[in-house]
Amino acid sequence: MAHPTLDEMMARMRAAREAGSANEASPEQLQRLRELARDCPAFTPNLLELARLLQLTDEPGVEMEQALAEIEQLLEQAVQASSRGAPALLELAHFVDVFRSSPARAEALFEESVASALRALENSWAGLIEFWAMEMTKEALEKALKLAELAERVFPESPRIFNAVEDARQYAVSVGLLPPREG
Repeated sequence: MAHPTLDEMMARMRAAREAGSANEASPEQLQRLRELARDCPAFTPNLLELARLLQLTDEPGVEMEQALAEIEQLLEQAVQASSRGAPALLELAHFVDVFRSSPARAEALFEESVASALRALENSWAGLIEFWAMEMTKEALEKALKLAELAERVFPESPRIFNAVEDARQYAVSVGLLPPREG
């Protein structure tokens, strides 16, 4: 059997959503999401959605520990499939904190989630500063310089931010938006 395409996986996930509610899953919705998880075990959006719905739904005939074990397995799988991305780490951290009473593990997962999110923010801000600087319009350079101030405060040791900000300032000097530096 060929692996489903991304469009097919998204269509299956939409169909599963339509089969239930966002706050309490129907048996058909859970079945569809579980089938998608079985067929596409690395499709993180589905894993996270299924885990979230299982936390909100009392399935008849399913013991609490059995449900929690399935949810935890789905979240661990999502963390692995996402290369330990911040959203999956955050979901697992909440689960561990609330349902597993493991504060040390929850704290470590929250911290890892924060570190992952900060890396993404740092790279996003650097990219946006660079993008606006390359436009070399007054409006774009003003936006780049404004974001540069914030980025430097949040990431004072970041070489990526430093380089993006320096380039933006040089472009701003070249178009007369900033005075030339002395020295």
